[in-house]
Amino acid sequence: MTARLAATTILAAAIVSSTALTTAVPYAAAPVPRATLTAATPLLLPGNVDSNSPLVWDLEDGQSRLFVMTSHSGVPSIGAGGAVDRLAKLGDISLLPHPGYGVWMEAMVRDDVATWYGFYHNEWPATACGRPDRFVPRIGAAKSTDRGRSWQDLGVILQATQNTVGCESTNRYVIGGVGDLSVMLDANKQYLYVFYSQYQKDVTSQGVAVARMAWADRDRPAGRLAIWRGGIWEPNAGRRELSDLLPGALRRRLEWTYPAATPLQVTTQAWHDGNDKVDAFWGPAVHWNTAIEQYVMLLNRARDENYTQEGIYVSFAPRLDDPGLWSPPQKLLNGGKWYPQVVGSSPGTGTDKIAGASARFFLSGRSDWMINFAK
Repeated sequence: MTARLAATTILAAAIVSSTALTTAVPYAAAPVPRATLTAATPLLLPGNVDSNSPLVWDLEDGQSRLFVMTSHSGVPSIGAGGAVDRLAKLGDISLLPHPGYGVWMEAMVRDDVATWYGFYHNEWPATACGRPDRFVPRIGAAKSTDRGRSWQDLGVILQATQNTVGCESTNRYVIGGVGDLSVMLDANKQYLYVFYSQYQKDVTSQGVAVARMAWADRDRPAGRLAIWRGGIWEPNAGRRELSDLLPGALRRRLEWTYPAATPLQVTTQAWHDGNDKVDAFWGPAVHWNTAIEQYVMLLNRARDENYTQEGIYVSFAPRLDDPGLWSPPQKLLNGGKWYPQVVGSSPGTGTDKIAGASARFFLSGRSDWMINFAK
């Protein structure tokens, strides 16, 4: 072998070895963003609050105004003002035909022609179990063309099958069903994603789940959802079921029900097993954060059947179409009240659906902190 040939052979081997080493070592995963809290001047949303409180910007009398929907004890009300720190209550809303019992309007999205679409948590007493003191929630939709003062009900869009209610549950409030929700419209306005809490009796079904529907179906949403189950979007999973959960023979009717979707996090201690200890995430609130270019989800974590807070958690995802991308929840705050939310402060854009590097952090309609995001 000549010296030149030997050198060429050695160089070629080095290149092959270097290539193999490069391809064998995976790229490091992108670091998970960070969220921190700093104290701020206290701020209250108008009206009493015991649910998520959605916000939307719209023009009224030629002025850009921020509107907020607050709900308490099943009665939603509307407020408005020039910014999140200048909101005032306008009054209770009307929702017709009313779906019955308590309604909490927990999410709103505005289309391009000033029609608002609302998504509500609706609680019915568990009379089919002989438990009128406990409730089974479901999720409905509505729309408004007068900036949230009055709403046309579009019907129930998501509810659990009746055989999943835990009639013997010792849970203080809820013994089945789905609710405690937020929604996000994707950047292309193709799909509306519904993030919600599942309270079915089977522990493998309990936790935060995701469904979606085509935005084009927003005026006729019943039966149009696909649920995230087993790592895929499952369309046509709903079926019409004759409901006898609703009290009164005249209220029995065919309604859309869905099987349980796959929870984003495993529930390790169940809601309805007769043991007061619980370890479950619930009550998601999702927004797009422009500073870190990620979707952000805030979560409650319960430690008992009275919904006592173990803490508030945060999770991140780069996009909505693959729920498997949500990062493991990180603790943001020990204890805390229910219904954590981020509200952006940018005039004309900041809401519970979009925020930047620093935004208001609310718990049950009260903000004592700013929440800060960094890559």
